[in-house]
Amino acid sequence: MATMVSDDIDVLAKARRALPGGYVPSDSEAYMSEGQLDYFRRLLLEWKRSIMSASADTLQQLQDGPIREPDLNDRASSETDWSIELRTRDRQRKLVAKIDSAVRRLDEGEYGYCEVTGEPIGLGRLTARPIATMTVEAQEAHERRERVSRDD
Repeated sequence: MATMVSDDIDVLAKARRALPGGYVPSDSEAYMSEGQLDYFRRLLLEWKRSIMSASADTLQQLQDGPIREPDLNDRASSETDWSIELRTRDRQRKLVAKIDSAVRRLDEGEYGYCEVTGEPIGLGRLTARPIATMTVEAQEAHERRERVSRDD
């Protein structure tokens, strides 16, 4: 069972590879052009499809039967693995909600622009994190505010 962070990265990388045509957005074209919007829409939908497929596989494994390890240590290890897997799936469930939100922003013409400043998020950031809602600077400021309020 994969770790949470590497699992998210692997699923996104698989989604990128599954896109037909080999198009990659570039800075030489107008920001959020039709080609870029289409690319990100297809990427987001493929990413969601991959996550849903993995979730269906996990659900099928759970339905196949309980853990039947004769040795207590083996059983404990299996239960720990399942716990990690279920936490990963819960995390991915939340990720699907963020993907749906990104698709909604695409439909409304808001995708690619910071929800705080209104500035373009940038192709590099969106390529790395297609669900990003803030520029790097706005995200860093947000995290600093969270850290300060948490420390109080």
